[in-house]
Amino acid sequence: MEQLQIGQKAPDFTLPASNGETVSLHDFLGKNVILYFYPKDMTPGCTTEACDFRDQHSKFGDLNTVILGVSTDSLERHHKFIDKHGLPFLLLADEQHQAAESYGVWKMKKNFGKEYMGIERSTFVIDKEGNLVKEWRKVKVKGHVEEALALIEENL
Repeated sequence: MEQLQIGQKAPDFTLPASNGETVSLHDFLGKNVILYFYPKDMTPGCTTEACDFRDQHSKFGDLNTVILGVSTDSLERHHKFIDKHGLPFLLLADEQHQAAESYGVWKMKKNFGKEYMGIERSTFVIDKEGNLVKEWRKVKVKGHVEEALALIEENL
């Protein structure tokens, strides 16, 4: 798989979304997109990250920016996550991990001595024309959403 290059067109995808529709990245042309991949609904780090995006949601909205969260969880699990934490943005179900693979975030992971494939927490900023502006890989949750917000305020 090729490395993504800043400035190139972001890989398009089509996935089922938590609003009951199927969405594609190209549906959001004309808006900036925060595309964040996370390992699993309801886990501590993923919950913190989702709630941080929730708490800054209106600021991103004021900057013409859409937030899309992606994991390999089912829509049913996404709905529980959204309901429990009042998430105001779409979560996409990448159950076959095509989008995760196209962004290079489907990785071999190790946890408690077990190896398995899973999503490496990563965030991509895509501009109004659909070009990749910034990527963060192996994201540390603390302060990450503020960093993403600042990048959009300053650059887009």
